[in-house]
Amino acid sequence: MTRTTDGETTAEPGGDHFADVVGLLSDPATYRRLSSVPASEVDVRETHGALVFIAGDVALKIKRPVRLSYLDFSTRARREAAIRRELEVNRTNAPDIYRDVVAITEAADGTLALAGAGTPIEWALLMRRFPPGSLISEMAAAGNVPPGLGKALGEMAAAMHRRLAVVDDRAAPSRLAGVVASIVAHLDGVPQFAERGRRFANEVRVRLAAAMPLLENRVAAGRVRRCHGDLHLANLVWLDSQPIAFDAIEFDEALATIDVLYDIAFTLMDLERFGLAGEANALLNRWLWRSGLAIDLDGLALLPLLLSLRAGVRAMVTVDRAGQIEDAAARQTAHDEAAAYLDRALAYLTPPPPALIAVGGLSGTGKSTLAAALAPALGAAPGAVHLRSDLERKALFEADELDRLGAEAYGQPATRATYLRLDARAKHVLTTGHAVIVDAVFAREDERRAIADAAEKARVPFLGLWLAAPDDVLKQRVADRRGDASDATVAVVEAQLGRDAGEIDWQVIAAGGDADATLAEARRQIGIHLAEHLRAIAQRR
Repeated sequence: MTRTTDGETTAEPGGDHFADVVGLLSDPATYRRLSSVPASEVDVRETHGALVFIAGDVALKIKRPVRLSYLDFSTRARREAAIRRELEVNRTNAPDIYRDVVAITEAADGTLALAGAGTPIEWALLMRRFPPGSLISEMAAAGNVPPGLGKALGEMAAAMHRRLAVVDDRAAPSRLAGVVASIVAHLDGVPQFAERGRRFANEVRVRLAAAMPLLENRVAAGRVRRCHGDLHLANLVWLDSQPIAFDAIEFDEALATIDVLYDIAFTLMDLERFGLAGEANALLNRWLWRSGLAIDLDGLALLPLLLSLRAGVRAMVTVDRAGQIEDAAARQTAHDEAAAYLDRALAYLTPPPPALIAVGGLSGTGKSTLAAALAPALGAAPGAVHLRSDLERKALFEADELDRLGAEAYGQPATRATYLRLDARAKHVLTTGHAVIVDAVFAREDERRAIADAAEKARVPFLGLWLAAPDDVLKQRVADRRGDASDATVAVVEAQLGRDAGEIDWQVIAAGGDADATLAEARRQIGIHLAEHLRAIAQRR
């Protein structure tokens, strides 16, 4: 008999062999023919549903003989099917990682071997070993994530979702209620979580009911696909200077057939958990820009709910894992981690109110850099949607970020179309309750007035920041730019300097020196303005 984590028991022929399989795969000698690098030891990693054995330059993964509410590996046949499906669903995203399925065999004398001539009694997934510390969860914990991680994750997720076929699964939204029920059932089993788990469920269910029309619209719009499904940082690895997703859900097609926004919500939540709010914000903004779809801007209204669900799922899984830990201190550590996830899940359900911040100034003043730095702390997690005129102009002309546009793209008709697009997208985002930060030159009074009107119509606070720097600084910065969406040149700066921007009634901030000082002053001005806005609301009441 094999006792599972949720207290149920299962029986299967040969079930007693599992400990012997673990012993075989824990022996470095097992890997002599598999690894091109001699293995002197085996590093064993455990999850709630699997064991991974790392030796030399390979890794072998087997499924635990467990049955939980959301997975069933209790029989040999189920474990084999899951291992084979895992190879299938992951090869598209990570072809260099996933290699083959290997049988663990038993000879007539009872001897176990890897890919031997005996009868298969278990199956292992053969994978490429990652370099030490290359899991993005490990990098995040060590505080050494690669520069531009959030943007790279956004590119990866957008490309992955584009490859996936649309699934017209009208039941996908209603399955989220089942996710909530599963979370609560698991948390109810641990007294310290029961009360908060029920509070989480009550609040989520109210929001889920209200979100159903939008979730159903997204199904109709093709935003439900057979996704990764488990896209937290421990299932992302940094290889060959890019992030790669691995370990997609293989054991339940329904759990992985989800809204693409729910898919990336796991990554967003986990980045925030590690204190990487800036990377989470960059991921969301890059994914939205690559999408370009109005339905994905609509989806921002769902983010507090989806982030909460993802944190709740992680609390549930951590509680399950705690149940498999015999050491009391280690089990308490897992329970503390689950509690932190649950607190996070509850916090997402009460997001800060939205605001609209506009950052203007001539080319070279650092508008985009400042806006990107400000965005993570504005409004609901993971921060404001950053609308950048350079990127929106490229989108209008169906150009990629680094494609240089011709002169016609910078004539008055194209420029007017770019600002109309910025205004429209800002208004759209604000209707979802999400904050917006827009950066553009805003050299004309009507452009500045139009973006302020967008905030007024949405009844949210507005602050315009105007960055100013000496002429020679602007020219030098533009001349030194590499690998940026802006097409501005020194000649463009000189032309801007020759035009009258009219009366600037925005908050002027010196931006010719240290970027940190500029950021600190911008944050100070935003804090003052938002505080004044809240006081004005209180007085009206």
